[in-house]
Amino acid sequence: MRYCLCAIMLVVSATLHAENKKPFVVPELKTWQGGEGHFAPEGRVVVKGENQELVRVAKAFVADYAEMFGKKLKVAVNKEARPGDFVFELSNDATLGKEGYNLNIGQTAHVKAATAQGAYWATRTLLQISEQNENRQLPCGVTTDVPEYELRGFMLDVGRKFFPIEYMHKLVKAMAYYKMNTLQVHLNDNGFRQYFDNDWNKTQAAFRLECETYPGLAARDGYYTKQQFIDFQIDAEQHYVEIIPEIDAPAHSLAFSHYKPEIASKDYGMDHLDLFNPETYTFLDALFKEYLEGPNPVFRGKRVNIGTDEYSNAKKEVVEKFRAFTDHYIRHIESFGKQAMVWGALTHAKGETPVKSDNVIMNIWHNPYAQPVDMKQQGYKLVSIPDGAVYIVPAAGYYYDYLNCQYLYEHWTPANIGGHQFEENDPDILGGMFAVWNDHVNGISVKDVHHRIMPALQTLAVKCWTGQHTRLPYAEYNQLRKGLSEAPGVNELARHGKAQSCVLALDKVKPGMRTELEEIGYDYTISFRVEGCEETPGTVLFAGDNATVYLADPVTGLMGYTRDGFHYNFRWTPRSGETADVTIQGTNKLTRLIVNGKLVDELKPQTRYGFDGKAKLYHQSTLVFPLKQAGKFKSRITDLKVYNYIK
Repeated sequence: MRYCLCAIMLVVSATLHAENKKPFVVPELKTWQGGEGHFAPEGRVVVKGENQELVRVAKAFVADYAEMFGKKLKVAVNKEARPGDFVFELSNDATLGKEGYNLNIGQTAHVKAATAQGAYWATRTLLQISEQNENRQLPCGVTTDVPEYELRGFMLDVGRKFFPIEYMHKLVKAMAYYKMNTLQVHLNDNGFRQYFDNDWNKTQAAFRLECETYPGLAARDGYYTKQQFIDFQIDAEQHYVEIIPEIDAPAHSLAFSHYKPEIASKDYGMDHLDLFNPETYTFLDALFKEYLEGPNPVFRGKRVNIGTDEYSNAKKEVVEKFRAFTDHYIRHIESFGKQAMVWGALTHAKGETPVKSDNVIMNIWHNPYAQPVDMKQQGYKLVSIPDGAVYIVPAAGYYYDYLNCQYLYEHWTPANIGGHQFEENDPDILGGMFAVWNDHVNGISVKDVHHRIMPALQTLAVKCWTGQHTRLPYAEYNQLRKGLSEAPGVNELARHGKAQSCVLALDKVKPGMRTELEEIGYDYTISFRVEGCEETPGTVLFAGDNATVYLADPVTGLMGYTRDGFHYNFRWTPRSGETADVTIQGTNKLTRLIVNGKLVDELKPQTRYGFDGKAKLYHQSTLVFPLKQAGKFKSRITDLKVYNYIK
C-alpha cells in the first residue's frame, strides 16, 4: 500500500513539473522547448532601445491586444523589465534574418528580432496564443521561429469582381495575422464572351483604378481612387504586407480595347491587344507611367506585375512580337525603379527574341506555359503558384471551389511546382502564393469569396512559413485553426458564440432598432414570428453594410434580399392579418425559407448556359444575413432567435 502511494506521488510530481507542449499557432512554430508554468501579463510592454519602428510595433501590439481582449497595456521605453512584462528588443543575431524572431516566455515574454518586422510577426504569435486562453496566460518556453520562404502570398482578381476598399484593408489585416506578407492585386480582366451573347462589346471587362490619362477607363461598377489605393498600400506597409499591383496585358485586356477599340487584335479576339500596332504601346506606356512616375507614385512598392500570359502562339512572328512586348514592359517598369514581375508564358511563347531575366520574378502557374526548370536556368526568380494545386475559381465547376487544404498541408510546399519537385529552400524559389480568379459573373459575393480565402490563407501560411516542418496531424490542425480569430477587429466570416448555440434572442424586434450583431455567417438559422400587415414594396426587415433583407421587396413585393448587386426573392410573403412562424437558414451553398414548419422555398445554385448552349455557369443565391438594423416595417416581429448552426 505504501509502495503504491509513493508511486502515485511520483506520477503526480512528474505531471506537475511536465514541460509545456508546443502552443498552437498558425503558421506552426518552427521550434519549441517547453518550460514549466505560465506567464501572466501584468500590463506593460517594455521596448529596449530607441528604434522608433520597434516602438510603433509595440504600440500596434497594444492596440490589437485591447481590440481583442479589452485590456489596455502600457508601452514603456527603456525601462527595467519586471515579471509580467512583454519585452521587445532588437538583436544582432543574423540567423533570424529579416522576419525571424526568438521568443522566450518565462517571468517575462521576451521577444528578440533582427528587425522590427520580425518583432511584429512575434506579436501575431503572442496574440494567437493569448486568444486561446481565457486568462491570456502564455505557456513558458522558448521558440526560434524563422520562415522557410521569404514570399508568402495571395493573388486576388478584382478585375472580374470588385472588392470594396474597406474589405481590402480587412484582408491585409487577416493576412498579417497569419504572417502572410504579399498581396498581388489583379487590377484588370474580363469575362468570357460565350456568356455575353458571344459579343465582345457586351462582355464584362473592368479596370479598377482611377485614371486621369484616360478618363472613363475606370470601371463604372467599382474602382479605387488613386488616393484610396495609396492609403491602402500605406496601411498594408504598417502590417508588413507588400502590395503588388498588376496591370495585365496583352491578353486579358478587354477593358483597354473597350476604351480604345483600335488597339484590339483582329486575329485573336478583342481581349487580346494588337502587338503590331504602335498605338498599343503608346497606350500602355502612358498607362503605366501614370502610376509609376514622380517622387510619390501611386504604385508605392518595389514590385509591379505586368501580366504577359495566355497570348496566342499560333504564329512564329506573333510569338516573337509577344516576347519583344514582354521585354519592353519589363524594362519600362524598371525605368521607374521598380522590379518587374510576369506570369510565366515563355515556354508557350518559345522563340529567339531575348527577354530580360536578371532581377525579374516569374509567377510559375502552369508548366506547359513556363517550364519551371527552364525558367530557373534562364535566370528568373520563381514564385510557386501552380494552378492544379492552389487556384480557386468560385463555383465555376473547374479548378477548385475550395482548395484541397488537407492535400496541401500534408504534401505541398512551394518547392513543388506543377508536380516538379525542387530542393527545399532552393534560392531561386522565392516562395508561394494561392489565387482567387473570379471568372464568372455567377452571384458569388465578397463574403463567399472570403469564406474560400480563409482556410486557404491559413494553410498556405503554414506551408510557406513552416514548410516541411509541420508536426500536427491535419485533422488536429484543421480543428484548432477554426478557433482562431481572422485578425484583431476582423470577423468577415461573421461567426459568433460557441459552437451550436443561440447567439441572439429578442422578444420583440422594434422597427428601426439596432442589434448587437451586425450579421451572421454560414451556417445559421434565424427564426421569428410575424404578425403581418400590408407592407409597401421595398419594406426592409433587416439591413447591414453588406446585404438587405426585405419583408416586401421592391420588385415583386415578396420576401427577398439583395447583396453584391444581385437580387433574390422567395415565393412567399406574410399577408395582412396572418401570423406565421418563419425560419431562414443559410449555408455557403443555399438559402432556405421555412414557414410554419414547411419548406416554402430553397434558393440553391442554378445551372445557366452560355451563348453556345454548352458553357455552364452555376449561379449562387447565398446570403450572410444582416442584423445591424431593423427596417421601418408595420408588421409585428417577435421571438427572434439567431443560431450559429442549421437547427
